Amino acid sequence: MLRLSELKLPLDHAEDALQKAVLKRLRIPPDDVFEQRLVKRSIDARRRDQIQLIYSVDVRVRGEAALLRRLGKTSRVRQAPDTTYKPVAQLPRAGLDQGEHRPVVVGAGPCGYFAALLLAQMGFRPLLLERGEPVKQRTLQTFAFWRGETGIDPESNAQFGEGGAGTFSDGKLYSQVSDPEHYGRKVLEELVASGANEDILTLQRPHIGTFKLATVVRGLRARIEALGGEVRFSSRVERLRLDPSEGEKSHQLVGLDLANGDAIPCRHLVLAPGHSARDCFAMLEQIGVQIEAKTFSVGVRIEHPQPLIDAARWGPSAGHPRLGPAEYKLVHHATNGRCVYSFCMCPGGFVVGATSEVGRVVTNGMSQHSRNERNANSGLVVQLQPEDLAPYERHPGDPLAGVALQRDLEHRAYLLGGSTYAAPAQRLEDFLANQPSESLGSIAASYQPGVQPSDLNALLPPPMIAALREALPAFARRVRGYDHPDAVLTGVETRTSSPVRIPRDLALESVNVRGLFPAGEGAGYAGGILSAGIDGIRAAEALALQMVAGA
Repeated sequence: MLRLSELKLPLDHAEDALQKAVLKRLRIPPDDVFEQRLVKRSIDARRRDQIQLIYSVDVRVRGEAALLRRLGKTSRVRQAPDTTYKPVAQLPRAGLDQGEHRPVVVGAGPCGYFAALLLAQMGFRPLLLERGEPVKQRTLQTFAFWRGETGIDPESNAQFGEGGAGTFSDGKLYSQVSDPEHYGRKVLEELVASGANEDILTLQRPHIGTFKLATVVRGLRARIEALGGEVRFSSRVERLRLDPSEGEKSHQLVGLDLANGDAIPCRHLVLAPGHSARDCFAMLEQIGVQIEAKTFSVGVRIEHPQPLIDAARWGPSAGHPRLGPAEYKLVHHATNGRCVYSFCMCPGGFVVGATSEVGRVVTNGMSQHSRNERNANSGLVVQLQPEDLAPYERHPGDPLAGVALQRDLEHRAYLLGGSTYAAPAQRLEDFLANQPSESLGSIAASYQPGVQPSDLNALLPPPMIAALREALPAFARRVRGYDHPDAVLTGVETRTSSPVRIPRDLALESVNVRGLFPAGEGAGYAGGILSAGIDGIRAAEALALQMVAGA
């Protein structure tokens, strides 16, 4: 196969234009092409009056080697790379799936599910433990909370349960991680095999959407179980059992104690708890697993009408069916040294309650696959600095200081919202003028379970407020209308990433506990569905290699 890149076509190109562009690039007749496959489609909107679509295509043609020599190196034609996932080894081992030798995975988010899937595909029969409920029941619980019909269930909510935190999001499937082994392709192909749309394999910025994600995670579970794995819900790990080790690690993992009283022998564990597993982080610190504080960001959600963002991004082509709802990505370095940036931008979506604890308010963004809601929303967050964590430290270097800061901000948001799980909200014009909002304007807030007009200046530390006030006009110079006076700011966004990291060595194992493989977003090694899935695959490979070496 040959890979053709940078095939540029106008937005309104004819259906056969891509095929003609391929023939023109290769300078061959149609009969010489045996197969053509779309690899990637992206949008070049640097000139809003002349938007182009950029294609990459793989083709199988007559006389490939001679054709490459004739075209030379400057034609943007090369041998298509092999993106097939290649496992470290095929490792079916009799007896290794029984008793204390059975590998265990904690957490049924993307990291945990891909770790379990890969272990099952390699011949092991992993046990996957999830504290929350299956995705169908979890969705019913979460939507009932958003409608104000029930209180928050700390064990099964927008953060915990089958699918992880990404289930109630935009379902974005792109990442900036280096991926020479093509693990990302493996993740996407497995998602398609589990029910996702095939277009995620070719779009530059693919997404699934919440309802489709629910179908996909059920598909992943079914495939794990079909290969001999087991998935248990309502199974929160309360404690890891460790024994002193005579090797280079100070401890050896020997088992798990569950909140329901079960004790499970275990010497090999992928720990993928998610970024909101605060009780898990506290337990790890208590039993002596090395953890450390990690930087993250906090802020608010901002909402604009989606047509405003479409017009700013696409110009006269806004609404074109080949473009869809527009996205944006913004960064501003404030004069006080703070970095402000958009986070988890959700076109055509809505803002939702993402708390996992009683008496706290957390915001997040969510979109369905169609992205056809009236508003666009995005996190507008500011990176923390050490001085922000210092007041929350129990002692110098406290690894849980970030958790304490999150809880404080979330409780403040709960009180500002009226102690009903409504979220405090403010018009952008009022926020910039440092005055409370008595009501909202022409842009309706989409947050569920509802908003309370308020003053967000009482929510975040002053340096962050100052940075946000400076960033908003700067963003408006890049996205026309971004400083719309009625744009809605809703607080508080705190779960941008894990507040801790569980250090691991080059073999992806905990630096002081043998048999423990921390992975994914909660462990501090991923930031989204795709990167979490990639890390789950890597952790499963590392665990399997250790099991076989010690067998």
